[in-house]
Amino acid sequence: MSIHIGAQPGDIAKNVLMPGDPLRAEWIANSYLDNVVRYSTVRNMLGFTGTYRGLPVSVQGSGMGQPSMGIYATELMKDYGVHTIIRVGTCGGISNGVRMRDVIIAQTASTDSSLNQLRFHGIDFAPAADFTLMRHAFDAASTGGLNAVVGGLFTSDSFYNDRNELCMQLADYGVLAVEMETSALYTLAAKYGRRALTLATVSDHLLTGEATSAEERQQTFSDMVALALETLERAAS
Repeated sequence: MSIHIGAQPGDIAKNVLMPGDPLRAEWIANSYLDNVVRYSTVRNMLGFTGTYRGLPVSVQGSGMGQPSMGIYATELMKDYGVHTIIRVGTCGGISNGVRMRDVIIAQTASTDSSLNQLRFHGIDFAPAADFTLMRHAFDAASTGGLNAVVGGLFTSDSFYNDRNELCMQLADYGVLAVEMETSALYTLAAKYGRRALTLATVSDHLLTGEATSAEERQQTFSDMVALALETLERAAS
């Protein structure tokens, strides 16, 4: 049992989906997995294990932001031997290259956080996705007719950011959208030699001012979760 995850050894599968919202973790587990068991309620950051077409899969909430993601991803990898994590979440589009409800397959993650600058003593480490997971996600999206775009995310430490011009400058350099967790996840996967990928649905767009309704967000999120599970299944075969 780790400090923040109240699971016993063997309770957590080697393949994990990580939404930010613990209630969304519960919804994913109950909607997509069989034989679901809740393994943690510590701090109400819920975690569940079940099977998807016979493949053991866990779903663990991460909370919001890199510090929270860093806590849960570290304990999953270091204390429970998790080898594959797919973050499933939402993002805000900052590029004309993405539209509302697109799913971004995050190849890289730029950030304004100082976490990696401190870790690498000023070197700009470039966290990136696992290529095998990324390839399987793209192939599965293409087969399933889901509109997915491969590219970079901006992992921001601030949800309410007064410097929109920074996002626009990043967009000029090909960054597609902004979110708050991926840079930490990819960095920790590199540290522990594990596989990680972020799939993020564009739920609002900074350029157009568009935003999805709750119903639209739920439907698109369902498509993304199905894509994540298909990716895990392909990667495990």
